[in-house]
Amino acid sequence: MRARLALTLALAGGLVAGCAEHAAPPPVIPAAPVKAGPEITVVATPIPMDEADPTKVTAEGGFTYAGGLVLTSSDTTRLHGLSDLRIGAGDVLTAISDEGEVFEAKIQLDTAGRLAGLTGGKLFPLTGLDGRPLQGKRNADAEGLAVMPNGDRLVSFEGDHRIWLYPTQADGGWGTPRAVPKPATILPENEGMEALTAYPAAGPDAYLVGGEEGEVWLCRLSADCKSLPPQSGPDFTWGLTAFAPFQGTAVATLHRGYDPIRGWRAIVRFISDPTLPLARQRTAASLRIDGAMPRDNFEGLALSGSPSGAIRIYVLSDDGAVSAKQRTLLLAFDWKPPPPPPPAPAAPPRKPVRKR
Repeated sequence: MRARLALTLALAGGLVAGCAEHAAPPPVIPAAPVKAGPEITVVATPIPMDEADPTKVTAEGGFTYAGGLVLTSSDTTRLHGLSDLRIGAGDVLTAISDEGEVFEAKIQLDTAGRLAGLTGGKLFPLTGLDGRPLQGKRNADAEGLAVMPNGDRLVSFEGDHRIWLYPTQADGGWGTPRAVPKPATILPENEGMEALTAYPAAGPDAYLVGGEEGEVWLCRLSADCKSLPPQSGPDFTWGLTAFAPFQGTAVATLHRGYDPIRGWRAIVRFISDPTLPLARQRTAASLRIDGAMPRDNFEGLALSGSPSGAIRIYVLSDDGAVSAKQRTLLLAFDWKPPPPPPPAPAAPPRKPVRKR
């Protein structure tokens, strides 16, 4: 990712003023490192979709803003760099960080079903093949998180590019990992396997892997990875950062864009079937996070159900890319997919042709 940012900064002539979009102060953290949990108190500060119009909740494309939070903690210096997330049973949020941490908390909703806060925060290290906490940025840079149908977790790493499977223990904890198949390609040092999701439509051991340049692969625990059509952003300043499983063959994709003039932007797309040729793929809807919306380096994407029966979309930002003014944002949007088109009427029976 840093290579992409360096290129866009250079092309813009080093104009970094456009990045300073937020007047909010930097996160409150201790003056010196402290022990990282596991239990931490998370301060979740609500943020509107449009600070100039706090009542606005409608986003283009049929999406409804369902609340947003700025996350900080005075208990630890390590609640940052969050790269991906999943929402499990009981609205339990699990996220990973690019410093090799796992963050867990329970999502709290208000009486209207909107995102209101987080409780029960925990922060603990990912372990290596030897069962010990990962050490060093290159070894611990976790970027993608997937939960397989049996509950096991997959984590993709950048720098030392690899995918590990962490088996779920009886108490729900993370077991000692093992390596699983990854794409047989050479990836840039800081533009690796950002997007990762289970893909049960292709089998119980199938998962999708996406590189930041838009490359996509279908992998299986039992077989090698095969290349699929790319999922590209609008231009070269955008990178693919997350996948989330949707209905049947469909998936949601997250692209994040940045340049110092326009700042951060993001797009969530609902793709009908990423295994088909591009000409046969359909985009059911697109959520654009731009303009007056809260914006940052969105790298995490998760889907769940909302109390209203809509699809709840969560996006999470990594606050450590280019500026001390970046924030850890957790935003929620609701979307109701359009009903499927009615079946075509049956053709009227053909009258028999009378022979002459």
